[in-house]
Amino acid sequence: MSGSYDECAGADDTMDSFWEVGNYKRAVKRFDDGHRLCNDLMGCLQERAKIEKAYGDQLTAWSKRWRQLIEKGPQYGSVERAWLAVMTEAEKVSELHQDVKNNLLNEDVEKVKNWQKEAYHKQMIGGFKEAKEAEEGFKKAQKPWSKKLKEMEAAKKTYHMACKEEKLAAAREANGKTEASVTPDQQKKLHEKVDKCKQDVQKAKEKYEKSLEELSKCTPQYMESMEQVFDQCQQHEVKRLTFLKEALLDIKRHLNLTENQSYATIYRELERTILAANTQEDLKWFSNNHGPGMHMNWPTFEEYNPDQAAAPPKKKKPDGAPPTPSTDHSFVLGSINIKFHPPFSLSSSVSSYDRNQAYSTEWSDDEQPAAYSGNENGGNGNSFEDDSSTGRGVRVRALYDYDGQEQDELSFKAGDELTKTEDEDEQGWCRGRLDNGREGLYPANYVEPI
Repeated sequence: MSGSYDECAGADDTMDSFWEVGNYKRAVKRFDDGHRLCNDLMGCLQERAKIEKAYGDQLTAWSKRWRQLIEKGPQYGSVERAWLAVMTEAEKVSELHQDVKNNLLNEDVEKVKNWQKEAYHKQMIGGFKEAKEAEEGFKKAQKPWSKKLKEMEAAKKTYHMACKEEKLAAAREANGKTEASVTPDQQKKLHEKVDKCKQDVQKAKEKYEKSLEELSKCTPQYMESMEQVFDQCQQHEVKRLTFLKEALLDIKRHLNLTENQSYATIYRELERTILAANTQEDLKWFSNNHGPGMHMNWPTFEEYNPDQAAAPPKKKKPDGAPPTPSTDHSFVLGSINIKFHPPFSLSSSVSSYDRNQAYSTEWSDDEQPAAYSGNENGGNGNSFEDDSSTGRGVRVRALYDYDGQEQDELSFKAGDELTKTEDEDEQGWCRGRLDNGREGLYPANYVEPI
């Protein structure tokens, strides 16, 4: 009875080894995994690009909103400029994050996509050319050894079965010797069975050992062939890992804004603007513009001057105000061509009351009395009052005759020259002064600039 057989032997620890038949598939699967990892990296970068864009857009919106609030708010002076500089920083940083987004999409993603296309070649029937070549190489290298392995496994099984039969026969023989009911002939047969089982065990053992020896002789060649194919897979994987490392370094360079000179410049400028804030200058500015430092035209005694009296209120253009005159008006009546030439007369149906009805004749506390422009202060009037200087104006020439309808209107003939002292109001009237010194209103479309 052989003592080399152990039916309690545990499972083989090398069952999951690369050298086991078919376990090369994990090495082949790396080609599929490598292609998928390229897709994963591109998806990862695209998501990061969206985050960069969203952050940049949020910075821009935040900056725009707060810039408006600060500019319309009560803060003033150099501190306001420093505060606004924070908004400028946000806008510039937003631009940098938009650049990061563009670099990720236009450079990094495209680089991975192009490398993936060059490294993995899809087949019409599915899968990749590189994976198929690797699998065929592993199958070819494994085929002779796999055949010997099957023969060895069969011999091993036969040997183990023979050992089991020998053990059972020996047990029956031992029991027969202790039982009185077993005849000598039966004991003899049991003994012969044991001898036969021992012979079978010996033959199975020799065959098992021989097949194992043949397998062992085949193993070195098997290992060499498998390693050659595996090295080819490794070379492709080296390219992928090297490329991935370089790609990640490029990604890091695009993401790391601290290495960007523009980024450092933004914060240097922000710091300079903040440090330039001057409290004393801001207080002085506020005092000069909203405090005791403001200019004031203090009241002084003013002599009456009829030439510089305040101009009367502007007249409202009546409903029948003169149309824009034309130098030639005609129409055809039958075969007669009838022409009309200026002057034109204003419609007599428009009364002076109609033209002045928009102005109230009653005085109230809410109305300001007409102010006189005094020259005792060197011609300096109140900055909140209208300044109607009589010494300035634009020379104009009358196109048509006009007879003033009210006391505050001028009268002139076509060709007369006068000085326009105030521009046309919304009702179509101008204020002017004749050469004799008389001032009044006249229709703006009755004159032309000289």
